[in-house]
Amino acid sequence: MVLGPEAFREFFGSVPTAVAVVTTVGPDGRPLGFTCNAFCAVSLDPSLLLVSVDERSRTLPAVLGSEVFALHLLSAEGGEELARTFAGRSDRKFDGVAWRRGELVPDCPVLLDGVLGHAECTLERSIPVGDHRLLVGRMEQVRMREEARPLMYRRGAFAAWDEASAEIAAHA
Repeated sequence: MVLGPEAFREFFGSVPTAVAVVTTVGPDGRPLGFTCNAFCAVSLDPSLLLVSVDERSRTLPAVLGSEVFALHLLSAEGGEELARTFAGRSDRKFDGVAWRRGELVPDCPVLLDGVLGHAECTLERSIPVGDHRLLVGRMEQVRMREEARPLMYRRGAFAAWDEASAEIAAHA
């Protein structure tokens, strides 16, 4: 029996995940990005992270070409709008979005609002797996905003990571 996409989505959709936006720059210098909830830490030394990207992503060729990207952890304060904007297929995702060029990775677009923090990365490795590609990024620069609460996603709904959840997790 082959597992269908509905069962896959139901299984993974039942677990709350953090939400992120990945940004990069296209060959024409235009910023590009997509919403992502499949990312994780890989290595402490060197500092590496992993992002899973759909092979059909219009941003993927730009990441592979530029070899740079930024991973933005979204905050409950303004992050939901960013998540929805960057989840779409529009060519105008950056319209009305505050951003700047990266500090250590100059071509990398860095979002300024609605984020808990970001990591500027250089592409270390790209690994095709199934209908996705795993991107391993070397974290060159990290900036965090301590006062922000993480944005979570579960079963099609966004919510803030609240203190009660944090307290339960701390004592689990």
